[in-house]
Amino acid sequence: MRRTFRLVITAIILTAVAAGAYLAYDRAMTPFSPPSLADYPIQGIDISHHQGDIDWARLKGQPNIRFVIMKATEGGDHRDRKFADNWRAAKDAGIIRGAYHFFTFCRPGAEQADNVLATIPADADALPLALDLEFTGNCGKVPTLDELSAELSAFYTRLGTRYPGRPLFYMNESFFEQYFAGNENRFPPHDLWIRSIAHRPDCSRWSLWQFADDGTVEGIKGAVDLNALCPESGLAPYFSGPSG
Repeated sequence: MRRTFRLVITAIILTAVAAGAYLAYDRAMTPFSPPSLADYPIQGIDISHHQGDIDWARLKGQPNIRFVIMKATEGGDHRDRKFADNWRAAKDAGIIRGAYHFFTFCRPGAEQADNVLATIPADADALPLALDLEFTGNCGKVPTLDELSAELSAFYTRLGTRYPGRPLFYMNESFFEQYFAGNENRFPPHDLWIRSIAHRPDCSRWSLWQFADDGTVEGIKGAVDLNALCPESGLAPYFSGPSG
């Protein structure tokens, strides 16, 4: 009896291991296919100080680097230490650039807006200001829909009209479903920058798509986030000039 029981347990374990190996093999054999330049001709990256020193001349010459969105601020007082250098260097390289603020759920929206106003230039040739909305790397608070709506409203009320264009909200699909699905009228008019590294999202719902967080490009050592512009995006006019 005891030997039979051991044999049954061993068979169950071997079956589980085999199933896991098959799933891993299946994932390896069917990797996520990134968007092609033929289907999504305007692609770019987002960066922060984590990318270190960037060779902007090498970055400029690549067909999948049409824009760079860089971290500028976080919360009420943090400023990315590479933002000012990256902002100038991207302009000098002739790469369309934008800035983003990481919105914390543990500081008032108005205080965070003051940090943005003191840090991010209101350059007419820049992409609209982006707002990073996510739980990863944030404080432990999980705001209610009412709280998030109120703090974002306070944030944009304080910003006023300094930054032209509709704001760009970055989030993953679960954050969208938790707060924005069916509630978009509770928030300022915006375009959507969606993170989806496992499958291709519906282009009718987004303007920018972050499709990889482990990309490699010439001019940057290490991994970098890769993005694609929806062909029907309202941001398309920003790329219609000589460099677009």
